[in-house]
Amino acid sequence: MFAKIIKTLLLLITITALAGVVFIKLNTSAAAEFTDNVLRPAFGAKNVIFLEKIFFNTSDKLHQITSKNSPVFAPVSNFEFQTNDDNLTLSIQPIPAPPDFKKLKSEGDWKILKLDSFPNQGVVAQTFVRPDKDRPYSVVTIAQIDMKSLQLGIVAGTKEPGGKVGNPGSGKVPNELVISNRLVAAFDGGFQFRDGEYGMIVNGKTYLPLKNDLGTIVGYKNGSIKIIDYIGQDLGQDVAFVRQNCPILINDGNLGVEDIKNKKLWGRTPSAGIYTWRTGLGLTKNGNLLFAVGNSLTPETLALALKMAGAQNAIQLDINPNWVRFNLFSPQGDGKYTSKPLTHDLKDGSSAYLNGYTKDFFYLYKR
Repeated sequence: MFAKIIKTLLLLITITALAGVVFIKLNTSAAAEFTDNVLRPAFGAKNVIFLEKIFFNTSDKLHQITSKNSPVFAPVSNFEFQTNDDNLTLSIQPIPAPPDFKKLKSEGDWKILKLDSFPNQGVVAQTFVRPDKDRPYSVVTIAQIDMKSLQLGIVAGTKEPGGKVGNPGSGKVPNELVISNRLVAAFDGGFQFRDGEYGMIVNGKTYLPLKNDLGTIVGYKNGSIKIIDYIGQDLGQDVAFVRQNCPILINDGNLGVEDIKNKKLWGRTPSAGIYTWRTGLGLTKNGNLLFAVGNSLTPETLALALKMAGAQNAIQLDINPNWVRFNLFSPQGDGKYTSKPLTHDLKDGSSAYLNGYTKDFFYLYKR
């Protein structure tokens, strides 16, 4: 009798997982909203995270099975490319091809994007890598950004991460920046309050207090940036913003996910064992910013992708299909913009970034 009950429960879990995979594939936004607004309050965050693990890992397993004899496709950029300029400060040495599978066309080759904001200058380059030897379909798009020409900012969302404790943000790019026609890009920030209560400070306002042993990005008023393993150290003068999210991925060239301390912390972090869409942010030796986004990733393979692209320090940002976003903006004058996601398979977040978004996000603007 007991064995029959166990078999029935396993069958129900399997059916639920498959139904969840189909739901997510057919309507990612609806699935994400339903999960956050209905399932989490009803069943609790831990139980829903367990279900998410079943959903995403079942999807990944199906992908593994069905992709064995199927071709792997490179991500399709939404932007044209331009020839290299003589004053390029981006590092565009090709990333070596992975030894475990045949190189795809343009894999690891940096291509400079044509941007209306910089018609005669290359400030953003794009490539893709595959960091997981067991998952050739796990493709990570990398954007490399010249931080001598651009400056990074962050804004708190109207609900996340501080709304639960009475500290909501505007949820949109500052209006004075929008009307200046200097906005260049925007991309997702960190986790929600309930998934870690990770710290965030912007322009002296604390949305959530900082916590030790977390990957932390610090921006300064002069435009400089650093990514550190925060253990309570002094962050220095003229701090513009601080955002934390999960244990550090790469710390001074070493994979933080392999550190014994961080392994324990990742074990307590929601979604650490889930193969899903993830984003991360890294810094190269010469100070260029790296944004990484890809499917079927764990924190470890996300870290590997960023390290392949030259990151010396890196943190994870938001995860799951509905929340991973990167939009580039083209100014049209009078504070108006057109915008496209970095690749075809990313959700378009431009309207939310300009008009109001529930979650925090970063933005890049012309210095």
